[in-house]
Amino acid sequence: MPRTLMPCATFDDVVRAVVNGHADFGVLPVENVIAGAVQESLDALARFDSIERVRELTLPIRLALLGLPGATVQGIRQVLSHPVALKQCTRWLWEHRLITVVEAHDTAGAARMVGIRRDPTAAAIAAPWAAEHYGLVVLAEGLEDRYDNATRFVLVKRRRRLTAAP
Repeated sequence: MPRTLMPCATFDDVVRAVVNGHADFGVLPVENVIAGAVQESLDALARFDSIERVRELTLPIRLALLGLPGATVQGIRQVLSHPVALKQCTRWLWEHRLITVVEAHDTAGAARMVGIRRDPTAAAIAAPWAAEHYGLVVLAEGLEDRYDNATRFVLVKRRRRLTAAP
């Protein structure tokens, strides 16, 4: 049976969706090699005792600058991304100090917003695959500060309640 993805605006929303039965599973980032602990995610996990961790997985993270077709790195004046992703690209952002940084709920959402706004001076820092998905192009790759950049994710589900024997 195919799974339907359900985007959530916050990490709390992911956990609530699982707790309330709107989602069978939730995936949350908990730690990144460069940025460290994803505190908002850890806080969301700690707030609810009715979920359990099913599995952990560490994935390599590659970040790119995504913009509209025809845009150039030199023409970008604003970049959107999730705060944790921005922490992974501090060297690139320092080298491009004239670009204004705007925090977004998530990296894919940032790419989506750039595609919707259609502003050639705006770009997103996100995974390269998001470019094609949102009608964007990769303007620069390898923005992460370290080649071994990786994030540990947890898969969670609602904890089954034990029922009393008859």
